[in-house]
Amino acid sequence: MPRRRPRAVVIGAGFGGLAAAYELSKDGLADVTVLEKAGDIGGVWRANTYPGAACDVPSNLYSYSFARKTDWGRRYAEQPDILGYIHDTADRFGLRPLVRTGVEVTSAHYDDSTATWRVATSSGEVLEADVLVPAVGQLSRPALPTIPGLDAFAGPSFHSAEWRHDVDLAGTRVAVLGTGASAIQFVPRIRRIAGHVTVFQRSAPYVVPKPDRAYTGAHRAAFRKVPGFAAAMRQLIWEISEFFGLALTRVAPLARLIGIVAAANLKRHIKDPVLRAKLTPDYPIGCKRVLFSSDWYPALACDNVDVETAAITEVTPTGVRTDDGRLHDVDVIIYGTGFKATEFLAPMTITGRDGRDLHSQWREGARAHLGIAVPGFPNMFLIYGPNTNLGSSSIILMMEQQARYIRQIVQELARGGAARAFEVRRAVEQAYDAEVQSRLDAGVWTTCESWYRTASGRVTTNWPGLVREYRRRTQTASFADFEEILPASAAREVGV
Repeated sequence: MPRRRPRAVVIGAGFGGLAAAYELSKDGLADVTVLEKAGDIGGVWRANTYPGAACDVPSNLYSYSFARKTDWGRRYAEQPDILGYIHDTADRFGLRPLVRTGVEVTSAHYDDSTATWRVATSSGEVLEADVLVPAVGQLSRPALPTIPGLDAFAGPSFHSAEWRHDVDLAGTRVAVLGTGASAIQFVPRIRRIAGHVTVFQRSAPYVVPKPDRAYTGAHRAAFRKVPGFAAAMRQLIWEISEFFGLALTRVAPLARLIGIVAAANLKRHIKDPVLRAKLTPDYPIGCKRVLFSSDWYPALACDNVDVETAAITEVTPTGVRTDDGRLHDVDVIIYGTGFKATEFLAPMTITGRDGRDLHSQWREGARAHLGIAVPGFPNMFLIYGPNTNLGSSSIILMMEQQARYIRQIVQELARGGAARAFEVRRAVEQAYDAEVQSRLDAGVWTTCESWYRTASGRVTTNWPGLVREYRRRTQTASFADFEEILPASAAREVGV
């Protein structure tokens, strides 16, 4: 049977997009083009350059399985090291020439007559592809709060993912809005130079100690020279992360144990009973992201840091007003308010078979079979799609599994010769989604408001099981789950 080389367009050049590019370009399987709207590769690790930016997954587990890194500088790698790893890996495996930077995709339209995708960019260019792989991630679009007067502030203000390195914080009064995973990293750094930091908190996070340390020469030598040591360490860390995942998805006693550790961490560092009360969470552990830090609480206990729990009513030209009537005068505002995690693939317009609009189809919340395939959108396969985020472990493991799954489908397309497409069967996707949502409804993530959920309460971000289960379910692509879509012209010829 004649063999063809499918054309694949990947959107996004972060960890997920590069994993897809690696799998699809390997052995010359597909003609791959990666479109990246930013000026360089790296995704969130290119964008997030705030002070203290680091991973909360141990570095031994935070690398591709096909390019394992054993010479990390720390147990928990910091942003420059991770970005350096991404660059080195892209160069080592010949991925960089596949990437076009500074190219923003605005829309993608499936052409029924040719069974191809037409991908439009902000410059007006249109690319044609047999396979479309959106890999834009869940944490790529910063979210700002809906507070009156946001644009009224006269001083510098910026989101943590768009850090203003030209703003000198030395001696300034800084307002930090948010107490999530980014804020707990940059607040301990900026409080060392700022005159005063006021942290505005809506809800207190659970924080457990982060056992970080610099690797010594002996560590690096062992990783490099002792046979099997690096692999054994990676496996051990993965098993520990799976154990932690059990606490968040299935085993309540484990969650309570983590809660005890978090409470002990708070008690150890915060002696003031008033401050401790402010920092005590009032929701079940795991409902929101559990955070890792050994310097967050010590930073909040410093004399030049205040924690404000009164609700913000407006931003004024000189500061932040709270609902108790106080105006907090500040010089700089930093938004540590997270990302638009549930707005998958926005603001792109994606049009599938028979003119289906993806965002209309997802109006009740994003959903996809295995987080990868969407009914009505042939040959479109997502990386880090709906319900594939993790409460623990390394997201790179999930992305790699998705890339390998997609490779199997593209291999079948290549073997087929003629133009065609695979579309997941609606009944298959519906059964999968019903299972996932049922498991999520029985878990902790539906018990409070968080960035995991849409306004309607549907959890669209998180996977309800362990990485081990997801790996098993995506190990082999079942073509019985898909129907084959022929171009309209070919379908007419065979009487379909």
